[in-house]
Amino acid sequence: MIHSTAIIDPETNIHPTVTVGAYSIIKKGVEIGEGTVIGPHVVLEGNTTLGRNNKIFQFASIGSAPQDLKYKGEPSRLEIGDNNLIREYVTIQPGTEGGGMVTRVGSRNLFMVSSHVGHDSQIGDDNVFANCVALGGHVVIGNRAILGGLSAVHQFCRVGDLSLLAGGSMVTKDVPPYCLVHGDRARAIGLNEIGLKRAGLDFGELKKVYRKIFFGTGTLESKMKLVRDEIPSNEYIERFLGFIESSERGIISR
Repeated sequence: MIHSTAIIDPETNIHPTVTVGAYSIIKKGVEIGEGTVIGPHVVLEGNTTLGRNNKIFQFASIGSAPQDLKYKGEPSRLEIGDNNLIREYVTIQPGTEGGGMVTRVGSRNLFMVSSHVGHDSQIGDDNVFANCVALGGHVVIGNRAILGGLSAVHQFCRVGDLSLLAGGSMVTKDVPPYCLVHGDRARAIGLNEIGLKRAGLDFGELKKVYRKIFFGTGTLESKMKLVRDEIPSNEYIERFLGFIESSERGIISR
């Protein structure tokens, strides 16, 4: 199941069920879990760990040195979970000393052609990254988010659960969960109602919260207090408000 032209360092840990295509290169330190399929012309290097049943298409580069001038060869890591689909020309890079030494990617994510995950980023589960999505270093992506083609997320920004970035969005501040955003610089244009419906969530109260936060008057702190005083809370409202309260970079505007 390993093509005769593949080059694999003996100091790797590859499960016997892994498939490796022609001319792929797997360097020292890489670990690959059960059932993973590595296509042709793929390069895997560094302290990179892949879980089970991932599929990596041709010409992807996984675990190469971070694009950070401060990186001095420290033994940072890249950890990738299970059942991810990584398409052609995708690049995912490990951490740096200045960012915690590890980049993490969860499970069941789809990385379309030429998408990029920068150093020290933290990616959750069940996300979709369309063609040419670019994540700067130290970016945090929640779960079940969709990032449209040619969108980009500035370093140190966060994108919350079940949010949707329209194609070409340029995100320079935090995107709260459940929001629909677009533009350069990206702004909120509403809730991701289709995504919320697909997830089976009742978002009637959440819509009221969104309107008070993005359309209300006063400071953000005063609007947050008003929401907590007037609108009955639930798990999703608390997640929405908690995300905003924990933001260091500030949230996008409407």
